[in-house]
Amino acid sequence: MKSKSARSNVSPLQAARAAYRPKLSKVLTGNPSKVAFKFGKPTRSIGDQEAVKKLFPNTYGQPEVSFVAGKSPAPMKRALKVAMVLSGGQAPGGHNVVAGLFDGLQKLNPKNRLIGYLGGPSGLVENEKMEITGKLLEAYRNTGGFDIIGSGRTKLETTEQFEAVVNNLLKEGISALVVVGGDDSNTNAAVLAEYFKAKDYPIRVIGCPKTIDGDLKNEQIEVSFGFDTATKVYSELAGNVGRDCLSAKKYWHFIKVMGRSASHIALEVALKSHPNVCLISEEVAANRWTLAEITDKVAKVVADRAARKMNYGVALVPEGLLEFIPEMKKLIGELNDLLAHKAEFEKLENPVEKIDFVNRQLSGDSQRAFRSLPPSIQVQLLADRDPHGNVQVSKIETEKLLIEAVDLKLRQWKKENTYQGKFSGQGHFFGYEGRCADPSNFDADYCYSLGFTAAYLVAAGLTGYLSSVRDLLKPAAQWRAGGVPLTMMMNMEHRHGKEKPVIQKSLVDLKGKPFKAFAALRGAWAVEDDYASPGPIQFWGPPEVADTVPETLRLEREK
Repeated sequence: MKSKSARSNVSPLQAARAAYRPKLSKVLTGNPSKVAFKFGKPTRSIGDQEAVKKLFPNTYGQPEVSFVAGKSPAPMKRALKVAMVLSGGQAPGGHNVVAGLFDGLQKLNPKNRLIGYLGGPSGLVENEKMEITGKLLEAYRNTGGFDIIGSGRTKLETTEQFEAVVNNLLKEGISALVVVGGDDSNTNAAVLAEYFKAKDYPIRVIGCPKTIDGDLKNEQIEVSFGFDTATKVYSELAGNVGRDCLSAKKYWHFIKVMGRSASHIALEVALKSHPNVCLISEEVAANRWTLAEITDKVAKVVADRAARKMNYGVALVPEGLLEFIPEMKKLIGELNDLLAHKAEFEKLENPVEKIDFVNRQLSGDSQRAFRSLPPSIQVQLLADRDPHGNVQVSKIETEKLLIEAVDLKLRQWKKENTYQGKFSGQGHFFGYEGRCADPSNFDADYCYSLGFTAAYLVAAGLTGYLSSVRDLLKPAAQWRAGGVPLTMMMNMEHRHGKEKPVIQKSLVDLKGKPFKAFAALRGAWAVEDDYASPGPIQFWGPPEVADTVPETLRLEREK
């Protein structure tokens, strides 16, 4: 495949932004021969240790590694060819990971080469690739998007796929593969690393933690890249909507934000923009709130504000809320298992026939939950599954479901003379607007550091590791760079009727400082007009404006 040409439609902002030089940990700015690798103690998986160890006998238990000043044990004398792939949904800063990886490899040895596989993991199987050069990169540094080589969601899970990847990489002379992705993509990277090592294939695998959802984090991975930029974009939009509320004073805006498996985005946006209502999926699950109970809680805030002549407001809704409501979680789980291998269902084209088919297959509780939903939501639950066989939650209009449910509840209260206000709902989904924004200074620096670190992990001859940059509240020069074994973050989960090893998702900690800070303020936000408008991302200016970190990260890590 022919190489793509550099961008020609560069805006004045992008032209100016190209001059920005991301900051690095001090240990990585000097001579590579003076970077030593400090190894810790053997590690174990976060859960299900025996099961995970059995599945990853060749890569399980590896120690954490950090880069420190000292003598390099692995000087780069032989030129390497390294492959990389962008996997899953886009996240701001991906291009800087590419740039950091390229620059790191060049610093280690100017003869090193970087090959990008196109369109995600499928490019590895189909051998669609291009060489990434310094000239090509100049048009992409500090820009949003994944368009330099594209991305995709193909899951590599069969021996035939693995062997195709091996053959293509070996023919190209590739000795290491860097996978940039979220928890599923990096689980795939761990499986590839184990497969290659078990077969004694001379290909190392390194991952980079990406997802705007924020659910790929732990003690070693303080935040996933793209989260800061995306939440700043959504917070600006939410702030604008709050300002519109104060101006029009007649609409309730229900805003769904990305975050299927965790509510980190909703929590971060709430802390930045101060909505009247913010639902946290993890709290819903912990308290086992039903859809009816959630509706009552939201409707009460609407009624309380109406009693103060405030018939307007802002409500934040996490994308994955339905999966955290007990009866809906059970329903969705049944639907995922039911439709995974049902050829008979696939032949049905009429939505009414599909709904009738499912109703006959569901258990009693799930059948009642399914029938309680509006027909439009029922159809959305039965739409095409994602590549992993799950319902595509982003296509379920949860915000409109809540608007309808709250409206019905308020009508009931009006008949009972317990509510006299007006309610007019407006639905929004802030999703794709944030995935490809030009990265904030924080993400530009962090992503570049992750890519640069991945280059040094490759140089160290390691495999089955995730690039890690820590101490992110400190100046970049003091960041700690290194690697974390992928198996260290894994446990076993039930997926499509089977127990499978996966990187454990990080949920909002209801005992953590970010949630406690939110919980202490939400009561006042519910009845007062305290909307905050953080404004657009600032690339230049004083550090307290241009170099801020995510609010949840600050609350979690600040001492």
